[in-house]
Parts: sequence; structure tokens; C-alpha cells
Amino acid sequence: MTAQDSKKIKVMKGTVVSDVMDKTIVVEVSRVKTHPLYSKKYSVTSKFKAHDAENSCKIGDKVDIAPCRPFSREKKYIVVKKTT
Repeated sequence: MTAQDSKKIKVMKGTVVSDVMDKTIVVEVSRVKTHPLYSKKYSVTSKFKAHDAENSCKIGDKVDIAPCRPFSREKKYIVVKKTT
């Protein structure tokens, strides 16, 4: 087992909902979870602030974000790439 195998980076896919801040975007990620007792599926949405160094992402863009070192108190993700 190598060092790369032990550290798997979880990349999340989401939609940009705000790009007002400089070099920061807000990404909304929705997941489908299953209730442990009733086995019903329901959707959960979360908003994450991500670092966008080039200010290239606009509202409505689909992006991939990954965790990284903290840039600020709330900004702990970085934009990996824009998807279409």
C-alpha cells in the first residue's frame, strides 16, 4: 500500500449558486441519502465555499470541488475543474 492509496480525495460535483465574492464561489452539492429505519431515499443539499483563483466560474456552472487546506474560516475547498 502506497501513500497515495491511503489518502483518497473525495471530489464532489455541484452547481455554482453565488460568485459575488472575489476568488470565492458558493457551490451547492446535493446528495441522496437513505433513512436508516424506513429505507426511504431523500435528498440533502449542502453549500460549500470554494476557492476560484481565476474568477472563471459563473452562476449556473457545474464544477468539481475537492477539500484542501483552509483558506479562511469557511473556505476549505478548491475548484478542481468546470464540467459541462
